[in-house]
Amino acid sequence: MSLSTLAVLASGCSASESAREAVPADDATPDVALTSNVADQAADIGVDTLVTVEASDGTVTSAELSTGDDEGTIDGKVADGVWTAEERLEPATEYTLTAEGENADGTAKTMTSSFATQALTLEQQTYPAVAPLAGETVGVGMPVIVTFDIPVQDKALFEENMHVTTSKDVEGSWSWLSDREVHYRPKEYWPANTDVTVDVDVNGLPAGDGIFGQQDQEIDFTVGRAAISTVDVDSYTLTYTRDGETIRTMPVTSGDATHQTRQGTKVVMEKFESVDMDAASTGVDADAPDYYNIEGVKWAMRLTNSGEFVHAAPWSVGSQGSANVSHGCTGMSTENAGWLYQNSMRGDVITYVDSPRGLEDRNGWTDWNVDWDTWKQGSALADGSSA
Repeated sequence: MSLSTLAVLASGCSASESAREAVPADDATPDVALTSNVADQAADIGVDTLVTVEASDGTVTSAELSTGDDEGTIDGKVADGVWTAEERLEPATEYTLTAEGENADGTAKTMTSSFATQALTLEQQTYPAVAPLAGETVGVGMPVIVTFDIPVQDKALFEENMHVTTSKDVEGSWSWLSDREVHYRPKEYWPANTDVTVDVDVNGLPAGDGIFGQQDQEIDFTVGRAAISTVDVDSYTLTYTRDGETIRTMPVTSGDATHQTRQGTKVVMEKFESVDMDAASTGVDADAPDYYNIEGVKWAMRLTNSGEFVHAAPWSVGSQGSANVSHGCTGMSTENAGWLYQNSMRGDVITYVDSPRGLEDRNGWTDWNVDWDTWKQGSALADGSSA
């Protein structure tokens, strides 16, 4: 073999190796990139923000928000490739966001960032107080009552975030009584022996006029047996029924001609084993001839804001069952009043009939005196469907 041939062969071998080296390798799978809707080191983030994390070139696998002092965490859920926090934010708080994701090859990556939220005064936050109380057992007439200490302007947004769930099928609706108070009631009385959960998810929610919800509330309560009483003012009797069965009929006295007891459906608001009753609390001057101040009235249950009670009235036993002689309350013997007290709970219904005097709207929990169509019109939503 000639030297030129060897040169050509050597040259061919070298060219082949060079060509092989020049072929590019397959592109490596890119790392997942994680981004949040809140920038790292951001300040004055609104408390109504729901923090999100999304990924490019991969998927979000998990994320968590924790406060700077590690005293609280906010979890979230991944849906349609985006992690969203389950709760809004607290004011004047530093948060750390930790998120994890992975690319198509399963290579994981972690992102960490931090930010701080806006400061709010108490005057910029509205607190929701809820009745019934957590764990309370109530009567079938008990409305759910949410009272805000600062007015809510965006009622529709708040109502969308207030939910009532029940262990039995119930048709119900919220109805706003004012900017500060909203009630929920079923179309009919609650079914007996129903478990109810109230979720008021308004923490950080804008209420309007620069006001934000201060706290979420979750309340579980139980509706007990169906105790419904009827007071016939003209017949001087109170008839107590339980779950549709008449249990006891008792003689009573109610308001005289000058202080007539109001007709309508009332709900037991408070119970007192003993209470002092001062007519001044109902607007009667201490110098007036019909003024009274009685200490230690037994077995008293409030029915109206104006001061109507059912209670023991041993001083009027002679008139009970035959005449109306009270200043508007329903008086009973001490024995009968004690029995009724022991067999009653907050939220029980007492309906008054055969009285010429009507019950004023919102003089107590008067929700059941409003027809259903009118009640639903008090909802800030078209159909009250938030519940």
